[in-house]
Amino acid sequence: MLTLYPAVDIRDGRAVRLTQGRADAETVYDVDPVAAAGRFADAGAEWLHVVDLDAAFTGEPRNRHLIAEIVAATGCRVQASGGVRTLEDVEASLAYGAERVVIGTMALTDPGFVARVLDAVGPKIAVGLDARGEVLQARGWTEEAGNLFDALDEFTRMGVTRFVYTDVARDGMLEGPNLTMLRRVADATSARVTASGGVSSLADLAALADCHDGVDAAIVGKALYSGAFTLADALAEVTA
Repeated sequence: MLTLYPAVDIRDGRAVRLTQGRADAETVYDVDPVAAAGRFADAGAEWLHVVDLDAAFTGEPRNRHLIAEIVAATGCRVQASGGVRTLEDVEASLAYGAERVVIGTMALTDPGFVARVLDAVGPKIAVGLDARGEVLQARGWTEEAGNLFDALDEFTRMGVTRFVYTDVARDGMLEGPNLTMLRRVADATSARVTASGGVSSLADLAALADCHDGVDAAIVGKALYSGAFTLADALAEVTA
């Protein structure tokens, strides 16, 4: 079964979506991210992927406190992401009620940081690997940061139990996920893999569900907000 993580990306206190991670390619979908999260919960979501875009772009975690409001309002489990730069950032998200925290750029620029966080909080983290082809992208996808498969090997040996893999070229484009690369990523690690980027249809979700035993989750954002399908239909597709 494929677990779906509806995305709640927050910037300036509003629920938004970006195209290919670009700060200048923003669509505002809801002034109230807690309300957006509530609609996903009402449709059957068990997990939510909550991103503090302000923290990601500026280093200032303006929206992290909303994790607590979302958990309280929905009862959903939250995977938090965006601007995680210190152990204190990780611990703050967990204290607000997140069950898992995704480390992105810091993992790529300082792999030892991941080891230190694993020592402190264990498997409550995931490593986000955003790539164009095999080239990792850091700092809002503005800098190259090494080879995808080298990083998979290093972090797997460290003990990372989950990766969030994003094909940067597909994110927000509604062109379908890169199944070939997802299979290569899953083959390269014993950890579980969450797919992110490109889901545009129920057929895409069905393909992801059959993609690889190691790919057990998918983040879905723009397709839900734009009405390509409903979350209820998506959940029915991947649990049938």
